[in-house]
Amino acid sequence: MRIRTTVLAGLAALALTSALPAAPAAASGAPAAGTGRPGDIVTSAPTAFHTQPGVPAAAKAWHITYRSTTATGRPDVVSGTVLVPDDGKQGPRPLLTWGIGAVGLADDCAVSGRFPRGTSSEAQLIDLALRRGWAVAVTDYEGLGTPDDHTYTVGRSEGHAVLDAARAAQRLPEAGLSPDAPVGIMGYSQGGQAAGWAAELHASYAPELRLKGTVAGGVPADLPTTLEYNDGGPGAGLALMALTGQDAAFPALRLDSYLNDRGRGYVDFMKRNCVPLSTIGGLFRHRSEVTVRDPLASPAWQLALRGSFLGTRSPDHPVYLYQGTVDELIPYRVGAALRDRWCARGVPVEWRDYPLDHVTTAVTGIPTALEWMAGRLADEPTRGNCAA
Repeated sequence: MRIRTTVLAGLAALALTSALPAAPAAASGAPAAGTGRPGDIVTSAPTAFHTQPGVPAAAKAWHITYRSTTATGRPDVVSGTVLVPDDGKQGPRPLLTWGIGAVGLADDCAVSGRFPRGTSSEAQLIDLALRRGWAVAVTDYEGLGTPDDHTYTVGRSEGHAVLDAARAAQRLPEAGLSPDAPVGIMGYSQGGQAAGWAAELHASYAPELRLKGTVAGGVPADLPTTLEYNDGGPGAGLALMALTGQDAAFPALRLDSYLNDRGRGYVDFMKRNCVPLSTIGGLFRHRSEVTVRDPLASPAWQLALRGSFLGTRSPDHPVYLYQGTVDELIPYRVGAALRDRWCARGVPVEWRDYPLDHVTTAVTGIPTALEWMAGRLADEPTRGNCAA
């Protein structure tokens, strides 16, 4: 009962945050991708970063749009935020590139539009990194705050966006960041998936980044297993969001042809609204209630979902993974299996689990995760605990 109460309290907090008005999507008229390198700045403008409504943080902030790459290799433009502590210190400082957790599918959900209002549920966690003197780059991901639909849970697109946010932050003159400074990757939930993909893609996609470590928590590393786990559970709405995100990246999947009228209505609702999880999760319980045939039984869908599977490549740096043992959204076995796959590849993985649910693990786990990251940014050695 205590766990259920904690979950509901966490979801209620997210619901309240999401219900507050968001800033207009500043990048809704962003230029087309055009030519240039991934990570090149397209537009930039000063913005604000509030941890709560009316509570500014001691940080300088810029809203940016920058060049990136879709899951299919096409150039695109993504929006995000660059944050630098306003602490009077000069010279190089570490940079974190931060994958945000699920916020929704509508452009108004983009976290870069919520930072100025103090309505981002992760702003206080990000502020913990700023208080350590680290700069932070936060991506909105493909299709949030920019044209086209959000490719929610499409791992390769998310990984590109996270790595290119770091490149963009280093290329923003006003931020004063050095390309030689150490870089870390952090993310939880959708952000954990994005962080994991960024870790695996670093060597081939952005090897010039001096990446020292990746923190990933509550990672949906195996989408087919995660979607089945949520069928009939509190994450049923998020599972439909995931199918919608995959369809945005791969239109040939034709999700609409699998949905009944009720399902099409829910997808339309999701595209116009943001998470609270409690609202989306309560719309329906089982996939069969919103489909005329099961997309997960389709070879094309199976192939697309397996395309976001983590653990088939080796991150070229240490990784910290953490997971709630009673996570109601991401199966514990999915996180543990990712640990095993990376350990088998010789990656120095530090694993930590908590006897907690999804939201509580995110909050409880962040101080230890940041302490681990501090060690990596300082070049302290780590062997992980794969053999434990």
